[in-house]
Amino acid sequence: MTIKRALFNYILSSRYSTSLLKTGDKLKQTRIFSSQDLVDYSKVSFDANPLHLDPEYARNAGFKDIIVPGMLVASFFPRIIATHFPGAVYASQTLHFRLPVYVEEEIIGEVEATSIRVSKNKHIAKFITRCYNNGVIVLDGEAMAVLPTLCPAEV
Repeated sequence: MTIKRALFNYILSSRYSTSLLKTGDKLKQTRIFSSQDLVDYSKVSFDANPLHLDPEYARNAGFKDIIVPGMLVASFFPRIIATHFPGAVYASQTLHFRLPVYVEEEIIGEVEATSIRVSKNKHIAKFITRCYNNGVIVLDGEAMAVLPTLCPAEV
């Protein structure tokens, strides 16, 4: 088993094939965030918000437990794109944080190609980005990436 497969569970949408990326294609991955992920993220980002690290503080603020940092959840999107298109350059992202994500919940990250154009031998793709928890959107937005090719890598 490769390291990638050990860390993340990859799902290809039924609409997605191994042919060239086209408008409407969806790429997905699942992930369960752990308490250690939050500690590691805090160390790297210097984000010591107690909502992400202190269960009592989070409960007193009205959450059921510590919440996964929204930017950590959003890191799903460039990872999904780069996994399928190594060398992709992430150009932009908008985000709408809809609902909290808690540790040990299975989250599905999805990117859906909405437009693709060629400019100077590069492929500029726009995507709708979404994260789901039990079928409910917890995070969404739009992204743009410059892809080296429209032919996805095998994952």
